[in-house]
Amino acid sequence: MKTEKVRVELIYHGQVARVTLAAPRANVLDCAMMAGLLASFHQLHAQSALKLILLTGEGSHFSFGASIEEHLPERIADTLQQLNCLLWEVVRAPAPTVAVVRGQCLGGAFELALACDLIVADDTATFGLPEIKLGVFPPAGAALLPPRVGASRAAEMVLTGGTWPAATAAAVGLISRVVPASDLEAKLDEWLLSDFLPRSRVALQYAAQATRQPTIDALEHQLPALERLYLEELMRHGDPVEGIRAFLEKRQPRWELANNAEARVFAGAKT
Repeated sequence: MKTEKVRVELIYHGQVARVTLAAPRANVLDCAMMAGLLASFHQLHAQSALKLILLTGEGSHFSFGASIEEHLPERIADTLQQLNCLLWEVVRAPAPTVAVVRGQCLGGAFELALACDLIVADDTATFGLPEIKLGVFPPAGAALLPPRVGASRAAEMVLTGGTWPAATAAAVGLISRVVPASDLEAKLDEWLLSDFLPRSRVALQYAAQATRQPTIDALEHQLPALERLYLEELMRHGDPVEGIRAFLEKRQPRWELANNAEARVFAGAKT
């Protein structure tokens, strides 16, 4: 099966589906790729033997994240709505989902990985939510990250835009295992053969539903409020547009300052 920018392969006699973000080098999670992922995950409901879904990125990186252009005011509402639909499609998947991460996994792509049941990575992986550097914040990340790592660690990532290497992500419980890059495929196959393929397909399906409840609660009860905060309040300010345009124009953003006194505080902090 293949849709635009997404490739789906069935392996192990249809018991495992490998869904690949297939637009290297960056594998940007734009609206076209999200549409392909939505269609691909929807089609997997017809696979009666399915026991596991692997979500991967082609090439050296999982994904650099969402399309920056699609975060401009005239497009952001549709972009967030499509990402919301995609996250729900992943959470309703008919088998356990595992994000397999190499290289960078940032922004919207990290939010997509957070919707999966498990995340595994090689030792080149880096995770981050850099949206604050563009003058915005990640609604889905702010909803989905705290159940994984706790409120304090999630706040640090959201507020600073910093990144975590694979070792840090494993230490805080974000990912379930880290392996050397050269061993990723071999170790992944060993894991499938030992912990998933011998299991009951029905049991795996219902066990996944049972363990998804924190993610479902976050999508159902927290994400709508965070998206309203983003669209109805944050986007009334000039900084989000300035941050995105500065990124696209490869320059430093010129943030709004509340008043001259605030400007003097910032000027003093530099000296």
